[in-house]
Amino acid sequence: MHTAMKTVVTAASAMLLTGAALLTPVATLAGDGASVIEEGKKIAFDRKKGNCLACHMIAGGELPGNIGPPLIAMKARFPDKAALRAQIADARTKVPNTIMIPFGPHGVLTPEEIDKVTEFIYSL
Repeated sequence: MHTAMKTVVTAASAMLLTGAALLTPVATLAGDGASVIEEGKKIAFDRKKGNCLACHMIAGGELPGNIGPPLIAMKARFPDKAALRAQIADARTKVPNTIMIPFGPHGVLTPEEIDKVTEFIYSL
């Protein structure tokens, strides 16, 4: 009986892992993941573009601000990457009184730049 239970548990685990792998989103951005993340980091740290460091502490960033929350454990905070992208593009949709700039509607970042910054922030 013990062997039968082990077999059932092993089979169930294998099915869960297979299902999780199938549900994992595939990168839709051009280029490999590492280069997209690096491009997103450059945009996020660029004082004339994303300028995320003006308000957020980010590992590897110099002179971070403390107005916004530290950008750590982002996959845990935003399991849905699309929700993180929406937050970066226009935080006013979730928090109307936010002081975070609406990067998309104000044309500060293009949709492609928002995608790259999202990839970078999601990697933190």
